[in-house]
Amino acid sequence: MLRKSVLVVAALFATLPLPAMAQTPAQAQVEPLRLGFLTVRSGPLAAGGRQMEEGIQLFLKERNNTLAGRRVELFIADTGGNPQVAKTRAQELVERNKVQVIIGPLATFEALAIDDYILQAKVPLITPTSAAQNDLAQQRKSDYVIHAAGTAAQPMHVLGQYAEKKLGMKRISMIADDFAYGHEGAAGFQRSFEDNGGRIVQKLWSPLNVPEYGTFIAQLKTNVDGIYAGFAGTNGLRFLKQYKEYQLKPTVLGNPTSVDEGVLRNMGDEALGVISASWYSASLDTPDNNRFVKAIQAEYKVTPGFYTAGTYTAGLLLEEALKTIKGRIEDHPAFLKALHAVRLAGGPMGQIRLDEFAKPVLGIQVRRVERRDGQLVNAVIATFPEVSQFWTYDPKAFLASPAYSRDTPAAKFLE
Repeated sequence: MLRKSVLVVAALFATLPLPAMAQTPAQAQVEPLRLGFLTVRSGPLAAGGRQMEEGIQLFLKERNNTLAGRRVELFIADTGGNPQVAKTRAQELVERNKVQVIIGPLATFEALAIDDYILQAKVPLITPTSAAQNDLAQQRKSDYVIHAAGTAAQPMHVLGQYAEKKLGMKRISMIADDFAYGHEGAAGFQRSFEDNGGRIVQKLWSPLNVPEYGTFIAQLKTNVDGIYAGFAGTNGLRFLKQYKEYQLKPTVLGNPTSVDEGVLRNMGDEALGVISASWYSASLDTPDNNRFVKAIQAEYKVTPGFYTAGTYTAGLLLEEALKTIKGRIEDHPAFLKALHAVRLAGGPMGQIRLDEFAKPVLGIQVRRVERRDGQLVNAVIATFPEVSQFWTYDPKAFLASPAYSRDTPAAKFLE
């Protein structure tokens, strides 16, 4: 009878729910990795947002949505290219979706808007587009902001020197989008160009959402050697079409996104001869980039550009960090340390390492728009390896100087 009673009691206990138990590391390891993604699906920056999504989707598809043994749940949020909305979407990703890391956003001014929240939430942000020279990662050295692409000024330092030393330009007029990315790119070009002996004789700022460029183009000086054009999204396309209509002759020098492959496919002869600089060109002839270009073309029937490669590279940085810690993203100190220590031996943009401010040191290509096999391409005409955000300047002196902005460096040669 005693043995029968014991068996009955045991059976009853077996039907009761077990108390909640703390997960062991092995159990936690099987939980999906929750990845947030900030993109733009409307407005003038939507073309770049579409490329960003193509980059991350291809990256995850190639890995069967698994990184370092962890299944990945992707949570996509549309910022609309609006800084305040970007902050709201970042909060939703962290507080509602419980993401453990975020890739994005697209624009510099969006990244600046969410910097304080990222530091407060302590959720790492890997940004795939141009970093701001005066952002939180540089000035306050936040461990939580990692950059897969350089500063807006980084490739423009290279182009400024190239324009003066290799192209022999002495006088240049400038026009750029009137927001942080446009300001900092133009500032980097101006500083380098003038430090090498050139003169910026005119600076024009056009609103990001300007309906047409005729009134600005009519103001551009024609007695110059070149026109610097600093545009994002589809603004470069619209500017160049109208520039050709006005039949102006000076060579156009562009920032990375003015003739990015994402908009170049919609351009015509107006883009021929535009010289730009960037950390990416679809024409970069390396095994990794050739494979990447073919994969994007097969998947989406388009040629990848600046935003596609930057976002794919952000994925590579995340993957390498996770491999280092064997997927244990819950170990926040180890994960952050691994992110900062990542060195990429290859990928679409080539070798990359991060400096002490988590900004990349990488190759910069000078490109010229040419037509090949009936298609417009950014042909690489010069490569500058191992370019840092400081270019040839002393880092301490660079950081001690006023941050690049709409009015810095001062315009000394305007006419």
